[in-house]
Amino acid sequence: MELYLGVDIGSVSSNFVLSNGQGEVLASVYLRTMGNPVQAVRDGLARLAKEFPGTRVKGVGTTGSGRQLAATMLGADVVKNEITCHAIAAYQYNPEVRTVIEIGGQDSKIIIIRDGIVVDFAMNTVCAAGTGSFLDQQAARLNIPIQEFGQKALAARQSARIAGRCGVFAESDMIHKQQMGYPVEDIIAGLCEALARNFLNNVGKGKDIQEPVMFQGGVAANVGLKQAFEKLLGKPVIVPQYHSVMGAVGAALLARETVAEKGRPTNFKGMDYVLDGHFTTRSFECQGCPNLCEVVSIKRGGEVLAYWGDRCRRWETSLSSDCRALA
Repeated sequence: MELYLGVDIGSVSSNFVLSNGQGEVLASVYLRTMGNPVQAVRDGLARLAKEFPGTRVKGVGTTGSGRQLAATMLGADVVKNEITCHAIAAYQYNPEVRTVIEIGGQDSKIIIIRDGIVVDFAMNTVCAAGTGSFLDQQAARLNIPIQEFGQKALAARQSARIAGRCGVFAESDMIHKQQMGYPVEDIIAGLCEALARNFLNNVGKGKDIQEPVMFQGGVAANVGLKQAFEKLLGKPVIVPQYHSVMGAVGAALLARETVAEKGRPTNFKGMDYVLDGHFTTRSFECQGCPNLCEVVSIKRGGEVLAYWGDRCRRWETSLSSDCRALA
């Protein structure tokens, strides 16, 4: 069976997808990065290899903050940013989509699409109040599994008004509401509305949010947050089947398109190359000029596979011994 592999390595989660030639998802893996993207790549690939033994990967695409590292390990055919991959995946799911809301563990983004083309976008990577980690922290404080958060929000009779512009203030406000005796369900619904309000007031500020609106990312599993967005927008919000791995879905679709356009074999190094190899990474400060770039390198065994992070691309474009001597 010939399949396409999409990999999305983020700071909180790592997502993997195998799709067929028609773009249909046949297998997906969602796991925590746990601060070790190298191991996350190996673990994700191992799960897919177990589910589809003997699979022939015809193309590989990578995205996410760890896309360069994953591309080096795997031998990717295409490396793209998250905006592009999420937009392509949303368009594949619904060609009429005009707005994409994506909330991950550490960042959030809005993508405006018109006639299948991204015309505007915005990202938030600064405040935790607009991300999934904010809800994770509050769920832990309330001693409620995050998987139950959404259903409890739906059970609220009246959502508590919680200041959501800042993560610290939101937590203080939540504690105050607890001490005043607000029902837990009302507090949770208030937290969901605070996150949605924060997103729309910051990331979505000034954006022309039109239907259909698609909600993607791991946080989209929270039905309470979906309800909060629908309440604030006054519009229905669609959560696609593979909402948590849409970045990887888009990467797989791009891999299929890239391989077909080039008409050549994939760059994929093979399951055994990744699963049987010993990969290590290190960072160092380049002393080659006053920029003092922080450069990252990755090795398999004793072989240096790639460098990145240098502004002048001195290391990125050369693996010569004279450059290694400066490391």
